[in-house]
Amino acid sequence: MRLLVIEDDRMLGDLMVRAMANAGYQVDLAISAEEGLEAAAAQSYDAVVVDLGLPAADGMEFIRRIRQRKDATPVLIVTAQDALERKVEGLTIGADDYVVKPFDLGELLARLRVHIRRREGRNTDMVEIGELSVDLTARRVLRGEAPVQLTLKEFKVLSELVRRRGRFVSKSDLEAELYDDASTVESNTVEVAIYALRRKLGSNVILTARGLGYMIPRMN
Repeated sequence: MRLLVIEDDRMLGDLMVRAMANAGYQVDLAISAEEGLEAAAAQSYDAVVVDLGLPAADGMEFIRRIRQRKDATPVLIVTAQDALERKVEGLTIGADDYVVKPFDLGELLARLRVHIRRREGRNTDMVEIGELSVDLTARRVLRGEAPVQLTLKEFKVLSELVRRRGRFVSKSDLEAELYDDASTVESNTVEVAIYALRRKLGSNVILTARGLGYMIPRMN
């Protein structure tokens, strides 16, 4: 999953990026509304966190413009502006949530998970697939009652397939979950992870279609 943080306070921005990365997200940081708009046009995000007090165009302008693009990505405002009218304005123009500074990073991550789940049509981070139970937050997998030990890369591939169950996910999309823009992509990483997942979870859990990618089918 990939998030965009738009925050001109570099110290706070870096703090949020580290917390989100530790929670398993790929995160991009922009320091202005224009930079955020360029990033959102070039890359699909699972959610955006935006400050209101940005230089030049403010966070409200960012929200107006991405909603004008028909971009439905969840947007959470994080700001020191706590006036009721600002909250109403932000939610009215298309924000999904409004968090007032100072805030707890754990609460911010919880709110992000809620909005991402809602967009994906889930109401929990625990997903049942046949005999498998996958906890997307705790990064824990059970096969029946037995815990399954996965590497971080294996879990990232599995979680992306779980979140997009019933749809094929391309190899390039899975690579984007495993590597940031500065990393060198190893050509067979996805194939190795898929092989390991089939060995640990069952050979029929993940389907492959040439030219389309990989899929965990829906059971109902």
